[in-house]
Amino acid sequence: MMNQRKNIHFEVSERKVLLRIMDLVMIFLGIYVLELFLDFDYLSITIKNSSQLLLLGIYVSIFATVFELYDLQKASLLEATFKNTVITASIVVLFYLLTPYFSPFLPEERIQILYFYLSIITAVTLGRIAYIYLIETPRFYKRVLLVGEVSNIETFTTAINESDPNYKIIGFISSEASTEQPIRFKGLKEFRAEDFLQIINIENISEVLVASFNSEAITSQVYQDLIVLLERGFKIRDYTQVYEELLHKVPIQFVGKDFYKYFPYSRSNENKLYIFFRRSYDVTISLIGIALGMCVLPLIFLGNLIANKGPLFYVQQRIGKNGKPFKIIKLRTMIVNAEQNGAIWSTINDKRITRFGKFLRHTRLDEIPQFYNVIKGDMCIIGPRPERPYFVNELAQIIPFYETRHMVKPGLTGWAQVSTRYGSSVEDSLVKLQYDLYYIKHRSVFLDFSIAIKTLSTILYYRGQ
Repeated sequence: MMNQRKNIHFEVSERKVLLRIMDLVMIFLGIYVLELFLDFDYLSITIKNSSQLLLLGIYVSIFATVFELYDLQKASLLEATFKNTVITASIVVLFYLLTPYFSPFLPEERIQILYFYLSIITAVTLGRIAYIYLIETPRFYKRVLLVGEVSNIETFTTAINESDPNYKIIGFISSEASTEQPIRFKGLKEFRAEDFLQIINIENISEVLVASFNSEAITSQVYQDLIVLLERGFKIRDYTQVYEELLHKVPIQFVGKDFYKYFPYSRSNENKLYIFFRRSYDVTISLIGIALGMCVLPLIFLGNLIANKGPLFYVQQRIGKNGKPFKIIKLRTMIVNAEQNGAIWSTINDKRITRFGKFLRHTRLDEIPQFYNVIKGDMCIIGPRPERPYFVNELAQIIPFYETRHMVKPGLTGWAQVSTRYGSSVEDSLVKLQYDLYYIKHRSVFLDFSIAIKTLSTILYYRGQ
């Protein structure tokens, strides 16, 4: 009889919700402490001030997301968290003071604003210390046993370990029949297949992860033990399911003849209300973007005249929805005739990029003319970045299902752009494709909003190329 001890484990989404709740509770508690021990009357925790407290909560939630306080990898590092907390508190207080109709009137004693600012920093920091030393501890780890082919174990464990520090793969059991010269993997403890059921109890395993490319190769003994566990209500999951859930990308490199299992595309792709919302959003943002672009155009023109020395705009052919080509408009960031010898990948610190062009790329100002492409209907604000025909033809021959990214309109920004580094090789394009397919598969208003927020983070932290 298997008596499994139930471990408490917070999933990724649960930890993010927990962090949001902790931040708000700690901030409101901090304000209450100010009321108790100081002559603080700028904001009080009362029903009468519920709208003002709600506004504060909204500002905290939005700007904490923009400044990556809910990035779980950074949330476990106190130094990174504290830096982001200070930035978040600064912007929250600034916006709170600039909306006096909705927020409290400025106090006569201006030092209360300083108390308010410091209380937010202190409250969030103390909450994060509690999170690191109470939640980010082994007692809340999910202990996982991996079952699969030994030759693939390293690939699986590396990807999973880098995605979630609380998802701990304790060891593995080979699902293949033993051979005279078996392949050994020393990076993870290997258990004997015949001890499968006992290991679940001994190691206090919470979940079994099946990572097998070929289910036909699973030995009958391992297969029968999996059935026994399933009948006892034990949690068994497929590796590709966990991969997509934790890494937020489709494991395209593991897809074979059963490819149709991996592409149950989002119903939003055919949802007319969603499509109408997207188009309205695209046009509105594009008009605002063009208006703001016209305001800074004189400065960009002057910078181009001095530092770029050549045409201000650059037109290039890209591939759009359903493989249809279109002309994309950008502000020129490279030297004139940068590709006179043919198309080549743009890389980090590319010598063809001018100094002013590098500034335009980092600030994303070079993308402003593409708002015109969005209004025309060639592009959306959010979607896979459009690629050039030469590279599409090249990549489609190397990467399986590459052209499926053309199922939707390309975008100014996308899930791949906010989730991974700038792509400058075939390997990078494979990673970008995984994120693009995840977006196509799961796209929704919520995911679009998440990408918009992450794009702000990317720009503010001066990342990308």
